[in-house]
Amino acid sequence: MTMQNGGRKSAVRFERSRLEGVAPLTARLEPWMKDARFGQILEKGRDLHGSPFNLVNTEPFVRNLERLKTVGCTHDLDIATFFARKANKCLSFVHACRENGYGVDVASEIELDQALRCGVASGKIACTAAVKSRSLLSKCLERDVCVVLDNSDEIDLAVSLARDSQKTMKVALRLSGFEHAGLRLESRFGFPVGDIGSVLSDHVLAHLELAGLHFHLDGYCYQQRVSALWQCLDVSDWILQKKGVRLGFIDCGGGVPISYLASAEQWQGFWSRHDAALLGTGDPVTFDNDGYGRVSVDGRLFGNVKRYPFYQELVQEEWLAKIVNSSRRGETLGGSLAGRRLQLRLEPGRSALDGCGVTVAEVAYRKRHSNGQILVGLAMNHTQCRTSSVDFFADPLLYRCARPMPDQREVPTDSGFLVGSYCTESEFLSLREFRFPEGIAVGDLVVFPNTAGYFMHFKESRSHQFPLAKNLVVTPREVRLDQIDW
Repeated sequence: MTMQNGGRKSAVRFERSRLEGVAPLTARLEPWMKDARFGQILEKGRDLHGSPFNLVNTEPFVRNLERLKTVGCTHDLDIATFFARKANKCLSFVHACRENGYGVDVASEIELDQALRCGVASGKIACTAAVKSRSLLSKCLERDVCVVLDNSDEIDLAVSLARDSQKTMKVALRLSGFEHAGLRLESRFGFPVGDIGSVLSDHVLAHLELAGLHFHLDGYCYQQRVSALWQCLDVSDWILQKKGVRLGFIDCGGGVPISYLASAEQWQGFWSRHDAALLGTGDPVTFDNDGYGRVSVDGRLFGNVKRYPFYQELVQEEWLAKIVNSSRRGETLGGSLAGRRLQLRLEPGRSALDGCGVTVAEVAYRKRHSNGQILVGLAMNHTQCRTSSVDFFADPLLYRCARPMPDQREVPTDSGFLVGSYCTESEFLSLREFRFPEGIAVGDLVVFPNTAGYFMHFKESRSHQFPLAKNLVVTPREVRLDQIDW
């Protein structure tokens, strides 16, 4: 299952070559992705596990969590991070949490079982599943795992299970509908913050140990988190005063921003060129001048692009420090939490996994489309590198065979589009046009950078009965199959 360094020599060697978008979007790369042995790792991964496959590395993962923790140390605030396991299924990250004292946020019974089998302590597990079965809640009750309750039906089930077992279930309440800048922050998750009085009846508190409050906000605005946290503090004070219950934590969920790209200018430049193309004043940068949901009408663009902001200025620990340092009536948020002995919890997924993985696929063919453009077919499908973002807005890497594959036909490949293996017209791995200044050939490897956070696993599918990509863990000593694939 392992590939030791210095293994057998292959007749084929892979060397880094040039690949960039017609409107470039250069990805940030971790040192392990630029290591001298990276080409050999790619080669052996392909030879042993076919295409596609994923490579993950836990060193940046631990570093990312440590950076968030240092914000708490700097501000004398207890900050606890629970890795959002749904962001990546590799068990190496769960083991890294256990070994380094971090928690795991589980969203299903299987994720809970895996965390427990990996040796994660019950107190280091939070269950935030959007749908919670009787079996899942029973297991959380049995193992003393804190459950984030989202609705009255879940509360009723939790009370019933606790009453029947004559145990107390440890829970947190998820809240929503916070006020911010004169607007309500709507969410399908949680109880409206104004309903807390009717939710926390004496009957409920007789069977459930209310340990904390939780919320989930879409997007990455730190000011919205600040508003929600202050309102949670007010709720915490009300619960202590009216119900006599002192909470232990407030959990602000995930949504800690990262930046995939090295350049703000490139990010802005891509969208400027895309705008110009849609308005007819510039050359297309996407296949068939695809607008990602936008259209041009009478010289104006209408519609919105559903995209993750691949470039952001305020990220990770700097973002968190902004929240902790925010003030109200002369008191900082961090100071208010610490003064109430409340732990601030986070559930990072994407940000914890920044720099932790790549997805690799082999070139299967090159062909000319009926419109004259070149399509480069990769042995993977679009679900194996996709989130809810409409496209992958970072340039892949190209590793070319140092020794050309036999019987290569001459196909002009100075630029083209990457397509996948599903039998649909829409099966593009990216709608962006790429340049291959040194060409691209069958057998070459295309590497999608920084895919560990959601891209690898969140939407992966076995349609056409294609196997799922194998997941390999890169360590300083070896490359081995992740335990999830044993």
